[in-house]
Amino acid sequence: MKRRAFFRTGLVAATAWPAVVAEAGTPEPLGGRVRHSVCKWCYPGLTVDALAVAGKAMGLRSIELLDPPDWPAVKRHGLICAMANPPAAPDGMHFLTHGFNRREHHAWLVPAYTKRLEEVAEAGFPNLICFSGNRGGLDDEEGLENCVEGLKQILPTAERLGVTLCMELLNSRVDHPDYQCDHTAWGVALVDRLGSDRFKLLYDIYHMQIMEGDIIRTIRTYADYIAHYHTGGNPGRHEIDETQELNYRAIVEAILATGFTGYIAQEFIPTRDPLASLRQALMICDV
Repeated sequence: MKRRAFFRTGLVAATAWPAVVAEAGTPEPLGGRVRHSVCKWCYPGLTVDALAVAGKAMGLRSIELLDPPDWPAVKRHGLICAMANPPAAPDGMHFLTHGFNRREHHAWLVPAYTKRLEEVAEAGFPNLICFSGNRGGLDDEEGLENCVEGLKQILPTAERLGVTLCMELLNSRVDHPDYQCDHTAWGVALVDRLGSDRFKLLYDIYHMQIMEGDIIRTIRTYADYIAHYHTGGNPGRHEIDETQELNYRAIVEAILATGFTGYIAQEFIPTRDPLASLRQALMICDV
């Protein structure tokens, strides 16, 4: 299921898996080279508190893609939100599809993102996600120009506050048809045009495997453009183990070899015991 579908349909009852948390146990300690995070939307049956308790015991440092009301919960458990959710879109719009690539959205995006940047900075978190939006007939050049125009209005705030805006690379073949920032080269061009250390890419390994492949070479080539990583098994965005095609141990080794010190977040939809799958994923990536 797509992340957008989870946001649209809402969370199931948070009491669905109490036994799962109790069974989390005491995991093998992680090595400490990787700053591990997890995306909350993949665990709709767990409260933020429950995921924080279980995740911290596994070695997580962050639970991400959270809205401000959930931030105090992660902080209570000594964790952070390494990638904050975007502000809510107006009625009839969605932040994934209605983004900075269309000038008509800037009127609401600029004030909403300015406020969210201030909230993220006040919470002490490092990153805020953003999206290009869907093409809707725009060519790549016009989409780039419009993104530059909109993002330049909020980058001074990001720079002043020390928060990094991260545009996510998503696939347009399977999960997000018509999304514009669907190739690394387009995102890199946007980073270059903006020329700010407070604007980088969120490189989603699952999405870019679908669009481009050649993951490790891309990471090595464009490491300076990437501030954050997401995982996910392909095909299906499920567990990152031997049931899918990506070699995550090799990928994470390549990420660390670039000098990366940010967060790598698990963003897969478990098909088995959710916390056991999360623990397995952390061990795979803890190179």
